[in-house]
Amino acid sequence: MMASEPLPHVLVVDDDPDVAALLKTYLEANELRVSCAADGRAMHAAFEREAIDLVLLDVRLGRENGLQLAAQLRARTPLPIIFVTGRGEEADRVMGLELGGDDYVVKPFSERELLARVRAQLRRTRLVQEPPALSGTERRRAMRFAGWELNLRTRCLARADGTRLELSNGQFSLLLAFCGAPQRVLSRDQLLQLSRLHGDEVFDRNIDVQILRLRRQIEDDPSQPRLIVTRRGAGYLLDAPVEVLY
Repeated sequence: MMASEPLPHVLVVDDDPDVAALLKTYLEANELRVSCAADGRAMHAAFEREAIDLVLLDVRLGRENGLQLAAQLRARTPLPIIFVTGRGEEADRVMGLELGGDDYVVKPFSERELLARVRAQLRRTRLVQEPPALSGTERRRAMRFAGWELNLRTRCLARADGTRLELSNGQFSLLLAFCGAPQRVLSRDQLLQLSRLHGDEVFDRNIDVQILRLRRQIEDDPSQPRLIVTRRGAGYLLDAPVEVLY
């Protein structure tokens, strides 16, 4: 059976542990993956480790200004930012939207309304995402396909349940090449060239051996592969759509 699709990943940035725990419990109960950060340092650290899809950001963060953190985020990523503000903080709401925020919720908020706003932003983001391409990978954070998430910063491959696999340079290079051209047949020569383009050396020039090793990592049954499929006389293809996270 093919692995389930990775859940969208929401980062809650709030210095109140009770609020963060409440949001985490509710959103996870509604099929979202949630991480929490209490300050800007933890927020930036989460982005280095994980592929985040949306940020819920409290405007008032103790010693830090959530609006300043939002400006820092917007400079590095177009992902959706939803502000959490107090009822009387109209100026903060206006400023947040002008800084590039996508939406806001007002405390005390309805959990159902918050969930609806989160889902709406996630849907919008998926509609406007650029299709994968074979160049420009430096702008990407991760690629998702068939229940897997390939993090381009950590060079790790993760299952939908969060289990991580460490990839060799050759495996990472080949998988990145496949994700750059999903559902397209790539010849052995093309795979060698694309691997070199990404700066990684395919240790064994026999692509078939590298493919076998990669299948052992990601296929439910490597003897009957359903993801990396052979096209006899032509090459191989990744038989799954790919979602690119920027």
